[in-house]
Amino acid sequence: MNLSNHHRAAGRPRLLLVDDEPRVCAALAGVFVSEGYEVAYQNDGEDAVGGLRAGECDLVLLDLNMPCKDGWERLEQIRAIDPLLPVIIITARPDQHSKAAAAGVAALMEKPLDIPSLLEAVSRLTGGTVEEPRAGLGARAGWKSVTSVTSRRKDQP
Repeated sequence: MNLSNHHRAAGRPRLLLVDDEPRVCAALAGVFVSEGYEVAYQNDGEDAVGGLRAGECDLVLLDLNMPCKDGWERLEQIRAIDPLLPVIIITARPDQHSKAAAAGVAALMEKPLDIPSLLEAVSRLTGGTVEEPRAGLGARAGWKSVTSVTSRRKDQP
């Protein structure tokens, strides 16, 4: 594993958003793109984890309430792929902090999200500043690189 891909390799930090709610993905992607991050998102946890490769992104924002397997199960799969990848859990579930601490997540943010706090956590975990663009996250596994914010659910073409 190339550790230079974690936190801050040359270029903009790359984020992967995983949330089954397209509106949440679109809103968060818009915020992060406006702050200079490169963003990919997936509304299906299985597709997101299935397409993830070590060193491909700098941070994952992962919702807990997902269809099929929940976010905790997806976190285990992410850890198997890239144990050093920072993950921020985003959830509407109350009282998840102790489980998050035990799982070693970088942060847990409860919905409704405090966007300034989320931006601060992401900045801290990705090295602080945003630089020039680098090669985009590919469209592998149906991921969407965000230029214009759109969403794709598994049942859509």
